[in-house]
Amino acid sequence: QLRPIKITPDFLTFAHGSCLIEVGETRVLCTAMIEESVPRWMKHSGKGWVTAEYSMLPGSTNRRTSREVARGKPGGRTMEIQRLIGRSLRTITDMTALGQRTIWLDCDVLQADGGTRCASITGAFVAHCLALQKLVGEGELDRLPIRGTVAAISAGVVGGTAVLDLPYEEDSRADVDMNFVVTGDNL
Repeated sequence: QLRPIKITPDFLTFAHGSCLIEVGETRVLCTAMIEESVPRWMKHSGKGWVTAEYSMLPGSTNRRTSREVARGKPGGRTMEIQRLIGRSLRTITDMTALGQRTIWLDCDVLQADGGTRCASITGAFVAHCLALQKLVGEGELDRLPIRGTVAAISAGVVGGTAVLDLPYEEDSRADVDMNFVVTGDNL
């Protein structure tokens, strides 16, 4: 059974798109910012780019999580999650229709109770769409450069029972733990 889900769109004033996603006790602030340029390796391609950053804030767990920037670089788990968020959103974005722009998706975990990567992907999709809707509203784009939808959910086996949307207590006891990213027009 899914935990209660609440998404508060336009949570921040200055971000082009933002939302606070709450999945049970997990809370993630997701923002989308538009930059009118692309990475150097994409210049003159006529296409845009979507990339993501992910972070767990120091007070997001029962033990202080140190900021990875203080260590000089993100850890392996963080890099994996950032790549997963970026790839998930790139699969549903028409990069040619986006034009020579970069969409920066930032997912900051305010409180972690399992499912942070899944909440980040789902929240990033909402923030991404809100930012792109602003470009359409301002006449910068003719249409939303979106080919579908994306959301994510975790599943696992705890004590021989299949469970969905694991909170931390179940996730830490899971015999098998999986995360599913679902794309499509039927979400």
